[in-house]
Amino acid sequence: MNRLTTPWRELDLARFPYDPRDQLRAWDAADEYLLRRLAGTDGEAAVELGGRIVVLGDRWGALSTALAEHRPTLVTDSWLARRATGDNLERNALDAGAVRVLTTQDPPPERIDVLLVRVPKSLALLEDQLHRLAPALRPGTVVLGTGMAKEIHTSTLKLFERLVGPTRTSLAWRKARLISAAPAPAATWTGANPWPLRWTLPADTGGPAGATVVNHAGVFCAERLDIGTRFFLRHLPRRDGPEHVVDLGCGNGVVGLAAALGNPQARLTFTDESFQALASAEATFRANAPAGARADFLAGDGPAGLAPGSADLVLNNPPFHSHQATTDATARRMFTGAREVLRPGGELWVVGNRHLGYHTLLRRVFGNCDLIAGDPKFVVLRCVRR
Repeated sequence: MNRLTTPWRELDLARFPYDPRDQLRAWDAADEYLLRRLAGTDGEAAVELGGRIVVLGDRWGALSTALAEHRPTLVTDSWLARRATGDNLERNALDAGAVRVLTTQDPPPERIDVLLVRVPKSLALLEDQLHRLAPALRPGTVVLGTGMAKEIHTSTLKLFERLVGPTRTSLAWRKARLISAAPAPAATWTGANPWPLRWTLPADTGGPAGATVVNHAGVFCAERLDIGTRFFLRHLPRRDGPEHVVDLGCGNGVVGLAAALGNPQARLTFTDESFQALASAEATFRANAPAGARADFLAGDGPAGLAPGSADLVLNNPPFHSHQATTDATARRMFTGAREVLRPGGELWVVGNRHLGYHTLLRRVFGNCDLIAGDPKFVVLRCVRR
């Protein structure tokens, strides 16, 4: 946990799930810079915080918690961010209902008086969300973006310029920058929202070859099959019977779809903390699944929402980044969670970059780990729940 000093109060903030050993903060200089601008403590005029305030992409709830007395709406793609926001409100004795939370898949607000954008890592997600939110802007709406300088590129500013209106950026402060955009009339907007994208799995992917993949903005490898998943698809286990298969961290759902096509009797559960990913996985599954195929789509922290001992097979391609930070924390939680939901004799299959050394972590969690396949870049590993 760490303490953020805002122009209005001090806040105790933490990421979710809270881990006292975690040195990563729940806020950074970009959050601070935006809050200083809003309060007018950076030398600029304070922003009038009346009307409808929308916070887009608040990573761990720092902005939403700081502005809780103004009852903002948070629009987020992240289940973890949604949970962190609620926990941080409670941690600071603030009204749990002070922040209205919408996912990036929910209908957007009809009117926005102040739009605050935490610039995401994915330019595609920013494009999609600005397309969705722009109709709610009006002349006079305050639009401010924030991010670390390394996250704000010429392409970022051009996107604001095209979808919002005339845009400028601030000088850097503690390696952070602000973006200011003045909403232009809707008639000046250019181009339709290109998301979601649809493409076809190539011929060398085995059972799911030729399937239509649906990718919503912000989901990993939106325009093509990533090479790690391609390698995984070539080495998936051959199974049959009425099993429960979990696609853990499902992304666009290609791995779970391959399992469903390979075993039509299986019941699939797709899990991810990204609402964009779950929407992609569901659309991909519905477009290609065999008749009678069964699937659930679960937003959450790994498999935490599943009953212990309920799964026969878990398939996982874990991420090794949390926003800009490289970390194995997510993979560690996924592996531990997978062990909990597997029945005795159930299996976890993992694909990962060879250099990440997941076999060491998996042996610590499961007590065993077999190498199924490998090439110079990737390995496929299997663990059995004893």
